[in-house]
Amino acid sequence: MNAEQLDERAVAKIAGAIGEPARARMLFCLMDGHARTSTELAVVADVSASTASAHLNRLKTERLVKVLTQGKHRFYSLAGPKVARVLEGLSVLADQPLRKFVPNTPTRLRAARVCYDHLAGTLGVRLHDRFKELKWISNGAGDAYELTAAGEKALDALSVNVEEMRSSRRRFAYACLDWSERRPHIGGALGSALLDAAVKRKWVTKDLDSRAIGVTTVGRREMQVRFGLEVESA
Repeated sequence: MNAEQLDERAVAKIAGAIGEPARARMLFCLMDGHARTSTELAVVADVSASTASAHLNRLKTERLVKVLTQGKHRFYSLAGPKVARVLEGLSVLADQPLRKFVPNTPTRLRAARVCYDHLAGTLGVRLHDRFKELKWISNGAGDAYELTAAGEKALDALSVNVEEMRSSRRRFAYACLDWSERRPHIGGALGSALLDAAVKRKWVTKDLDSRAIGVTTVGRREMQVRFGLEVESA
């Protein structure tokens, strides 16, 4: 058996794990970045507790989810940003339009939402575009982005530790194709740091029961001042 055959089998196993509807519902539920118990995921997937446990074991075996044990509880979350990126890509592929693209995503999710741990939706795409217009990011190899000197200065003003991001094992920044907009938003460590900064500064608030994000009055003002980005109130 050669390496190509091994790769094909590995891909088929992962695709099979994602491809079961109940498991897919579990995975997409975890796209909001919140960990959940098997009981909560059983409700999401509309299956029994024992069936949910079997599904989660399969997802864990294929390294699509990870589990953290705290006391009597086991909390499941996506195994990492690579898994989130695959799921976002599948969302685009599954909804591939035959005619001109017309978004049918619920309004709040389309406006702004979490894509694993970075900002997505209309706001995420507009922020991406604005960073390029301001020449804060530049194209690297493939879909990667590099941070320019001007961009580094802008992030420093937000107390974002660029050197820490660059020293991590995670990809620094890349174009993540947005499910609802069909255009890229910023993924990777940079995208995560931007969302963290926005949350800490109370520019945005996360929904507790969905991937939707709300932009606060402070956030609208700061995005206008710092990025020249006008964000309409919800």
